[in-house]
Amino acid sequence: MGRELSHILLFAAVAWPTFAIGAVTVAPEPAETLLQVHLPREVTVQGSLLTLGQIGVLRGDPSQVAAAAKIGMGQLSSPGQRAVLDRPTILSRLASSGIPADRVRLTGAETVAVRRFHRIISSDELIEVGRTFLRQHPPAPMIYDAVAPVKPKDVVLSSDVADLQVTPRYVRSQARGFVGVQIVVTADGNEIGVRDLSFRLKFQSRRAVTTKEVPEGTVLTQDNVKVETVVSDQPEPADWRPPYGLIAVRKLSENTELRADLVSAAQMPLVVQRNRSVVIRIERPGLTVTASGTALQEGRVGDYVKVKNADSSRIIVCKVNADGTVEPVL
Repeated sequence: MGRELSHILLFAAVAWPTFAIGAVTVAPEPAETLLQVHLPREVTVQGSLLTLGQIGVLRGDPSQVAAAAKIGMGQLSSPGQRAVLDRPTILSRLASSGIPADRVRLTGAETVAVRRFHRIISSDELIEVGRTFLRQHPPAPMIYDAVAPVKPKDVVLSSDVADLQVTPRYVRSQARGFVGVQIVVTADGNEIGVRDLSFRLKFQSRRAVTTKEVPEGTVLTQDNVKVETVVSDQPEPADWRPPYGLIAVRKLSENTELRADLVSAAQMPLVVQRNRSVVIRIERPGLTVTASGTALQEGRVGDYVKVKNADSSRIIVCKVNADGTVEPVL
């Protein structure tokens, strides 16, 4: 009996410390009772207000996950803005919303780089839209290019869209010598940006240039003038013609661009001289009548001049013929 009692007491003495230690040890919380947050290294969000649900993957009790997902993590005021959130900051925001750190298990990255979503329609893209519109709907013929001296501001989309429309149209330009194009940007049917662009048009046009020095009075031909195609701020005149057959009104240097004030129409030589004798001739089928007279005016072939008949002293109007005779206008 005494030996059995001693064995029982010994067992109790050995077992008791194990029981006592088990009583004061804190057992780990089951995973399902903790809010588990997995943090990626980088994440892109839409909108300006950041929430935990946007930057992390949450697991745990459904009601707790739903509440935690709405907890604010800061604000990104402009599209493209970037912020970095670390674990202490995230735990602090959770704690201020009633979820202590010992109820949260964080996994993944130590910090999260958060960027607000944005899509930019750049100024260069807007200009190209305007140039394409002008090429497809030219306001004048022979347009070679359109130059926008002032770049518009970019159009920034703060969220993704299903239907993005960029529509150009003509508007009145405030600058002289420019063509105005307005570009309207709509996202899912809502207007989000309007840009007014002014384009200076460039035209393909021809010009005549001397290939050598041309003395005054020289007739312009392919031997001393060439025609070349250039880009100009002004369209080519509809009645432009090569200046062949015209004459230089003054001495022209080589590589001189020919303008209207530098050339004139070549004139026929004088056939009839003033106060000189002329033959007045009337010619009909089977009949030719001639008489002498004095020209009172000088004239070229085809001109009409006054002539005094030598026999009657009568002054008549005659047309100058190529052979130097004159024919009365009856």
